Amino acid sequence: MAYHVSLTVRAQRDLQAIYEYVHAGESVTARRWYDGLKRAILSLEQHPRRCPATSENRNVRHLLYGHKSYVYRVLFRVREKNKRVNVLHVHHGARRRSGRAR
Repeated sequence: MAYHVSLTVRAQRDLQAIYEYVHAGESVTARRWYDGLKRAILSLEQHPRRCPATSENRNVRHLLYGHKSYVYRVLFRVREKNKRVNVLHVHHGARRRSGRAR
C-alpha cells in the first residue's frame, strides 16, 4: 500500500529556498536537478523504510539526493498507523546539523 507524502511548512520553505539558490527558474539544468529532488521526495510513497534512520534520532529517517558536493538530505518520519510520510526538513548535506529533528 502506498504512503501519503506530506511536507511540513519548514520543508516547503526549504524547497523554495533551494529552488532560488540553484536558480531553477533560470536554468534548464538546474530545473531538471530540482525536479529530480522533488521526484525523489515523492518516491517515498513506495517503501519509505528503505531509507536508514538518522544517527540523531532513530524515529527520523533520511534520504540523500545528489552527487559529491551537491548532496541534499531529506529528513522524514514514517507514520505506519495512517500510512503517512511527513517530510520535516530538506538541507544541503554538508550543512552543520542543528540538533534533533522535531
